[in-house]
Amino acid sequence: MIRIGILGEIGAGKSHVANSFGYPVFNADLEVSKLYKKNKKIFYKLNKKLPKYISSFPIDKNQITEAILSNNSNFKEILKIVHVEVRKKMKLFLKKNKNKKIVILDIPLLLENKINNKKDILVFVKSPRREVIKRLKKRPNFNNKLFKKFKNIQFKPIYKKRKAQFIIKNKFTKKSVNISIKNILKKIL
Repeated sequence: MIRIGILGEIGAGKSHVANSFGYPVFNADLEVSKLYKKNKKIFYKLNKKLPKYISSFPIDKNQITEAILSNNSNFKEILKIVHVEVRKKMKLFLKKNKNKKIVILDIPLLLENKINNKKDILVFVKSPRREVIKRLKKRPNFNNKLFKKFKNIQFKPIYKKRKAQFIIKNKFTKKSVNISIKNILKKIL
């Protein structure tokens, strides 16, 4: 099984690129949302550590945002608790898809949390900065302070770009992404 890890800045279109490959995708952001909505164990752990903020189930993202913005140690606690569960979900995904030729890992903190393997093929999604900011501001729950907190825990784009074997220039058109994906698949298959 070939594992392709998708790297890039917040809002660069990583999930769109990941889904465009046409292979099974593990989307960590989606898994986190599911955990907040459906996993009582996560709720109890977060409630125990942060009772002032996490008080009802399903967990409201606004509660998480408030906790994160109030202080950095809350952010670290949330990451610690949630990432353990996300890793378990990823292991299940990999086990379920072990017979697939390729799987895509759409995990924002792939390198930061050392989730990648040495054999993984890393693809960096590069997008025009102006376009990224414009798209982020259109998100219904965009919070600039939260955006900066997440950006601060991620490696710099230049580092991720150096680590990647391939770069996809996402001009936010299907055609440009699909051409790049076809070229990558030709080279790795």
